[in-house]
Amino acid sequence: MPPDTALPADELRAWLRLVHSPGLSPGAARRLLAAFGSPQAAVAAGPGAWREVAGVDAAQALLQPSLDPDALFDTTQAWLAADPARRHVLTLGDSAYPAALLETADPPLLLYAQGRIGLLARPSIAIVGSRHATPGGLDNARAFAAHLSQAGLVVVSGLALGIDGAAHEGALDGANASGGGTIAVIGTGLDRVYPRRHHALAHRISEGAGLMLSELALGSLPLQHHFPRRNRIIAGLTLGTLVVEAAVQSGSLITARLAVECGREVFAIPGSIHSPQSRGCHQLIKDGAKLVETADDIVQELRLPAPGVFATAATPPSDAADAGHDPLLEALGHDPVTLDALSARLGWPTAELQTRLLEMELDGRLARLPGGLFQRRGAG
Repeated sequence: MPPDTALPADELRAWLRLVHSPGLSPGAARRLLAAFGSPQAAVAAGPGAWREVAGVDAAQALLQPSLDPDALFDTTQAWLAADPARRHVLTLGDSAYPAALLETADPPLLLYAQGRIGLLARPSIAIVGSRHATPGGLDNARAFAAHLSQAGLVVVSGLALGIDGAAHEGALDGANASGGGTIAVIGTGLDRVYPRRHHALAHRISEGAGLMLSELALGSLPLQHHFPRRNRIIAGLTLGTLVVEAAVQSGSLITARLAVECGREVFAIPGSIHSPQSRGCHQLIKDGAKLVETADDIVQELRLPAPGVFATAATPPSDAADAGHDPLLEALGHDPVTLDALSARLGWPTAELQTRLLEMELDGRLARLPGGLFQRRGAG
């Protein structure tokens, strides 16, 4: 049975004003809470006390808020009342507030949650990566997430396109009675879904084996500065962060750096030396991240019990068993390759080669990449 997280109306109203008054920094809000002991007392203290404790800017933000506190309170109350069993507002002192976040330097003062709130108390792993993932990267993200979820780990990611979405899908597929599932930490209010094409996935998470989580007020838009703050929650919630694919300059590497700052483990899947989406992972490995090839590598590093499902690699079934009998698969190798290169390797007529490539693409064994390149699915 989920914990009772309902806040009294006066306490909720005070928290919303303290946390969501534009111009009032998290640091200033913490100083006010520390000085007065509760959000109600902090809000009631008045301008003189606000200035003395948190400064002129904080006092001005509370005195003349640009966000209507009454409207925000009414919106939040209505949102909670629409599904009280699955919708929650958590504060730092709440028993359901994730303990792992309390250990970080900048824990959110307030969290909005929708779905299975009990997932916040379970061991979790972040899986992040490129929005412009390769087919092989997407396959790896789904497979690793499914196997880690089957092992009882909750998979945390950011609901973005590419690796994030694949990780959520895999975790939902792998969830079972013994645990698993997924948490999506988003950069908008929980009454919005971004990107829009993940609307169905967000619904599947919040209504199934998952939880939607945000520190942003209802109605908040997907503004650029929201996402680095979201990443610190992803890193702080978890035992470690797995980066599946990432360019050298990417938000995934920011999440990995934040994980290191939180004292968490960082894992990376290596890939092709020719793929820009592998360079970020290779850089992480050079910097000390743990190279992983199977989900069991992560389970062993985290010292979790490894069930029988990890006896084999947590990657999609490949065509390795058939490679010795299929010259086209041998010629494709595991790196992206052009039609001309394949033709030169095989000596086949172009028309015959194009027909075979199309058959493999339709069978889901091959992906056609930008720039006229082809790659086996499941390749690094």
